[in-house]
Amino acid sequence: MGLELYLDLMSQPCRAVYIFAKKNGIPFELRTVELLKGQHHSDAFAQVNPLKKVPALKDGDFTLAESAWVLAAKSSKADPSWLHGANAWRPPWERTSFRRHMQLS
Repeated sequence: MGLELYLDLMSQPCRAVYIFAKKNGIPFELRTVELLKGQHHSDAFAQVNPLKKVPALKDGDFTLAESAWVLAAKSSKADPSWLHGANAWRPPWERTSFRRHMQLS
């Protein structure tokens, strides 16, 4: 069994995970969890995520339940080229260490 994503596309964090997977060509099986119908509170979904929240990722016996961690895990399966240039988006004060500023003074 491959990667399974438990999502409700009405949820912004779920859409982010879905778009990321599609854009990076990561194969997955979509498992729709309808939040408005309360499917995330079912006992069946609690087996996947005891916190009863979406998005959730299941890869064999391994399960992740937070959108940030789901994106991070999926990025390890994707082409890492999307990370190039990430340093350019960091604020200038995060690019240098505090110690370097102390030595320059």
